[in-house]
Order: sequence, then structure tokens, then C-alpha cells
Amino acid sequence: MALPTHPWNVTPKEAIAIQKELRDQVRLTPLEREVRYIAGVDLSYTIGADNLFAAFVILDAESLEVIARVGVEDNMPFPYIPGLLSFREIPALMKAWEQIPIQPDLIMADGHGIAHPRRVGIASHLGLLTGVPALGCGKSLFVGKYEEPAPNKGSFSPLVDKEETIGYVLRTRDKVKPMFISPGHLITLEESRDWALKAVKKYRIPEPTRQAHLTVNALRRGEIPQGVWRRDP
Repeated sequence: MALPTHPWNVTPKEAIAIQKELRDQVRLTPLEREVRYIAGVDLSYTIGADNLFAAFVILDAESLEVIARVGVEDNMPFPYIPGLLSFREIPALMKAWEQIPIQPDLIMADGHGIAHPRRVGIASHLGLLTGVPALGCGKSLFVGKYEEPAPNKGSFSPLVDKEETIGYVLRTRDKVKPMFISPGHLITLEESRDWALKAVKKYRIPEPTRQAHLTVNALRRGEIPQGVWRRDP
């Protein structure tokens, strides 16, 4: 199946129309292959500037050790509008994707999948454009209602919007704020929840997105160079 393409130099009204078209292409289907490599995705902004930093960090799915990463700096082509952040962020991520040294089997994005007013958050958008299963690991609620899960690690409750379950509110560690997990594309609700929990080490945030967060901030501060890094085998 051909991957979708669309212009990025669009108005907010045009961006919403594109999201509505993409929504019909999102598929919440079971994973079709073994997950050996997970890519964490995040971005970082320079306050008061018009640039941003984007990164994919590749982890071994079993050990959760970082084995590769790619980071880029890019201009922001789109204004900050809640619900349309993928049009601000994905162009830079796709530039990083073009350099990715290891093809991941699963993408975890710092953001949301179908837990979005039009069901096309950054994880859904990325999954559609790359053809790789993707899920969103949001740190805060964007849309929907839920009951607070029990305080112990692994507890969860459905995230519901307009009588549709759009994700899970997941306690990733005992007595910490929950994460908001939603499928993006080519993965089910339950698989998204299970993989998010499996990808947790000792922090609230799953390790792939945590490592991506550390990477983009190090890029922004000039502590590591742009481009590709890969651990020696």
C-alpha cells in the first residue's frame, strides 16, 4: 500500500481538512511482526526562536538500551495551534527519518495517537507517513474523560471521548501521575498499553520517549552534534 503524502505549506483550515482525510486511513490492527527495535520520538524548541530540534532514538526492545539515534535542527513551518502540532513538528521528524540508521518495528511518540479531536495526533500522523506501527505516550490529557486508575504500577482505566475508547490512562510506576497512552497506527489499543508499560524502566516516562527527550535537549544545548550516531556492534 502506498504511503500517504500531502503538502506542508498549508493554512490551518487546510491542515484540518488533511487530518480528516488521514483519519480514514488510520488502522488499529494487531502488530504483524516481532518488535525488535523501538524508536522514541521527541522535539525541543528554542524559546523565542523559530527553530526546533527533532530526534529518533532507537532502542533494543528487550534490553531498552540505546543503540542508535539521529537528530536534526529545522525551522518551524507552521504556527502553534493545539490539535495541529504535527504540521509544526513532523517536517523536521521526517528529515530525521530519512537518515535513520536502523528501521524500527515500533515508534513511540511523545504525544498522542488517536487521543485527538480528529483522531490524528502526531503518532497517527507519523505512523501513516512512515508505514511503521506507532503509539502515543502523552504526559497530560488532551481530549477525553477517564476515572483515575489505582495507584499501583500497571493499573489503567479507559480514556473515552464521545463514547469511544481512544486510549488508556496508565500508571507506569507506583503512586506517580499516569501516562496517556493511545494507538497511532497499525497497533491495537491493548498492544499500545502493553508496550508502553513494557518499555518502562525506573522512570514514569517510557524509556524510548525519555531517551528521545534527553537527546533533543542535548541537541538544543549543543552538547551533542546533529546527524547519525550508532553504537558499535
